[in-house]
Amino acid sequence: MAIEGFATVEGTTRYRDRMIAEQVACPEHFREALGGLALSSVGLGTYLGGSDAQTDALYLAAIKQAVASGCNVLDTAINYRCQRSERVIGQALTEMIRDETCRRDEVIVATKGGFLPYDGEPPRDPYAYLQQAFVMPGVIQTTDIVAECHCMTPHYLRHQLDASLANLRLSCVDIYYLHNPETQLDEVPREQFMAHMRAAFEMLEEAVARGKIRVYGTATWTGYRVTPGSRGHLSLEALVRLAQEIGGPRHHFKVIQLPYNLGMPEALTQQTQTLNGARVSLLEAAEDLDLYVMCSASVLQGRLTRGLPSDVTEIIGDGTNAQRAIQFVRSTPGLGTALVGMKRAEHVREDLAVARHPPVPPVRFAKLFA
Repeated sequence: MAIEGFATVEGTTRYRDRMIAEQVACPEHFREALGGLALSSVGLGTYLGGSDAQTDALYLAAIKQAVASGCNVLDTAINYRCQRSERVIGQALTEMIRDETCRRDEVIVATKGGFLPYDGEPPRDPYAYLQQAFVMPGVIQTTDIVAECHCMTPHYLRHQLDASLANLRLSCVDIYYLHNPETQLDEVPREQFMAHMRAAFEMLEEAVARGKIRVYGTATWTGYRVTPGSRGHLSLEALVRLAQEIGGPRHHFKVIQLPYNLGMPEALTQQTQTLNGARVSLLEAAEDLDLYVMCSASVLQGRLTRGLPSDVTEIIGDGTNAQRAIQFVRSTPGLGTALVGMKRAEHVREDLAVARHPPVPPVRFAKLFA
């Protein structure tokens, strides 16, 4: 049976107040967005790890530890670990709600659709699997597949959303992302790509109306980091305009995700977007367009947990290198939640120790780029 409900202002505020009262987190750890929800400034990512029961068990413990440690943002995708990451989040939520350690309305769950996912483990014959799982049942046509791995047709996205809800054991997901839509631009002309995006946004607005998702967005890798004119560039202004044409001023395109960290600071430092005719950074554009920004790869898959420059450690302050890398991301002006891949409870405890401390003040943070 699906877990009913979704994250609410009342529920996330209750969670925030409990974490502060228990001295698990400080008030500045939470950000108010998406209609008044209280979102933690550090979220749990579930991309890494093998497609096996041992990794499932690690993630189950890590998710429970994260929610107990001040993290109420859980991020996944249907293709992560062959659907196992979604399924373990569903198991964790079911057990936490049963044990009364959290409620459904306290946790923001985000997932993604677009890539063609395996089921449980990588198949011996990927082509045969895709034919059997998607083409033969009529979920997609072979001509719908782009780059041999990606599809954004409305029928496919409806199928994937329903599969994600079943995996997560939820009646409604809080955030649903189109996953790396810029993948389409490797093979599809931009005009055709925007037609695909229009059809996808129409389907997602329909899903909101049906109560299956609350808001939607785009989770990207290169799209918002490359310059205008690049083949894979995504224009935030154009996408918001598209959402407005479909959903009106109360459209539900409200969240974006992209990699951002000490080694990939383009969202802050590069003018990759055009807004009202002027070149601006992604974070400036997102703020002006009222979009919440979540960042993936906050510690760059562990590569930023060692060897940080001395000026970075001095400005950001005490802590482990992992904590400093996370502190850098969550302290960036205009950034909402830093997603960190954590599949071990001990890493969760270490990384989420930053929740007890406020972000680096803006004046001090600016010295990193002086």
